[in-house]
Amino acid sequence: MSEPTGRRPRSRTWTLLAVALAVVALVAVVVAVTGQRRAPQPAAAGDLGTSSAAPSSAAPAAPSSAAPAAPPAATSTAPAEPVAAPVSLAVPAIGVTSDLMRLGLNDDGTVEVPPLGPDDQAGWYERGPAPGAVGPALLLGHVDSAAAGPGIFFELGAVQPGDEVEVTRADETVAVFAVDRVEVHPKDDFPTIEVYGNTPDAQLRLITCGGAFDSAARSYEDNVIVFATMTGTRAA
Repeated sequence: MSEPTGRRPRSRTWTLLAVALAVVALVAVVVAVTGQRRAPQPAAAGDLGTSSAAPSSAAPAAPSSAAPAAPPAATSTAPAEPVAAPVSLAVPAIGVTSDLMRLGLNDDGTVEVPPLGPDDQAGWYERGPAPGAVGPALLLGHVDSAAAGPGIFFELGAVQPGDEVEVTRADETVAVFAVDRVEVHPKDDFPTIEVYGNTPDAQLRLITCGGAFDSAARSYEDNVIVFATMTGTRAA
């Protein structure tokens, strides 16, 4: 795969990314089905209070088949300064460390997603901004699978505002981000502009599946989304 260019992705690319998120939902299998504990869930968007690690006990709602809407095309034409590619991720508050796969496009034009398995990793969508570049960098990961159990982002819903996210880059620098908020959104009401829209600074989005699981569709109905803003860099 080619090195990141710093260019903002086009509308079609974001449409493909939306398809990728739908694929993540379809291949993930809820841990509760196998008799294991459920992933922690943040508070629903609009609810009062902070994120909670307590799993929801509500009955599953009707399955959601709609992928998140594609964001509008980027309006900024200013060239971005080059930023080294990310190579690993750490979220100390929930004990997550992971090498970062590069996620591009499959031969059929769809966006790649990290494979499910015992060596589950998170992935960086390299056609978007690199972590530390202006704009929202996207990291995707699975919540769980029936065969391998909890995924790399199983505990993502337990992240709290103020927690740090560290992304080590190929130039041996670490981009440090502070979590602004953690939300869960229905897949058919995805916050497109908030997640993908242009930002004046370097931001980060961590995305996985969450919410209720529809066993018939074998799909989670929601997305857990961590929003974070870069606070500085340090040597690795």
